[in-house]
Amino acid sequence: MSDRGCYLPEGDDKLASEYSNAPLEGFAVSLEQLLQWQQKPAPFTPGEPLFWDDPYISGQMLAAHLDPCTDTASRRLETIDHSVAWLVETQGLHSGDAVLDLGCGPGLYAARLAERGLRVTGVDFSRSSIDYARRYAQEKHLDIIYRLQDYLTIEDERAFDVVLLIYGDFCPLAPEQRSFLLRNIHRALKIGGYFILDVTTRRHREKHGIKNAWYVAENGFWRPGRHLVLELGFDYPEHDLYLDQYIVAETSGKPFVYRNWFQDYNRESITAELSAGHFEVCGIWGDLTGALWTEDGEWLGIMARRN
Repeated sequence: MSDRGCYLPEGDDKLASEYSNAPLEGFAVSLEQLLQWQQKPAPFTPGEPLFWDDPYISGQMLAAHLDPCTDTASRRLETIDHSVAWLVETQGLHSGDAVLDLGCGPGLYAARLAERGLRVTGVDFSRSSIDYARRYAQEKHLDIIYRLQDYLTIEDERAFDVVLLIYGDFCPLAPEQRSFLLRNIHRALKIGGYFILDVTTRRHREKHGIKNAWYVAENGFWRPGRHLVLELGFDYPEHDLYLDQYIVAETSGKPFVYRNWFQDYNRESITAELSAGHFEVCGIWGDLTGALWTEDGEWLGIMARRN
């Protein structure tokens, strides 16, 4: 993204009173709306539903996934290579094992696992990512099944030796969604199968900070034409939760509110949640490359066995 501007002000009651119905020049947004958007929403209040499958946004996300110089959407390729090698060589994944990769994106992990002889199924609801993953698998003659599907809706039964949910994809889900997903993953795993995931800790947000800025872009991540983006971050320390909120307004048409929620964890809280979902935690690391866990780490890599 470009043309990032100044921080948004806290809001001025006198200013709001005098100009609450005056639109921003060129944009169909009033100061009254801005004041409403600055209010802290209740935890897990939804924004635009399934916006990652928007044709334009999903194309931007695919480009971010494939960018080798950034960790924005997927980790860098050298990290993915290291992670796959660690999972296969030291964590008991064997050639012929059936692996379900949830939130597989363009297949960066799935392809590498298939190259090592695992039978992989990838699930993602971004059509752009799934289309790319299928083309890549066909070009490389990799026998991978890709499903265009919201991974909350999986209905597989005792079909997989391992289920993966990588790069914090567990964290944006509301508590009831996480509970529902754990039930579905439990059903999808064979007896004694493993659920492998990674989640963020509070140290991650402390390092990267809370977003609070605005900018106007001629062409950017959210829209192909001129648009206004308001970035607002909200912290909920009592819940180990934070929100990245983006309000996107074009020069015509209604604004859209996009919300990314992130539930943070520590060793005790993720162990308790997985235990409630009938999983036994077998190992916790600093990430899914096998890094040693430390108290000040930003990530937790977890391997849990289906009870």
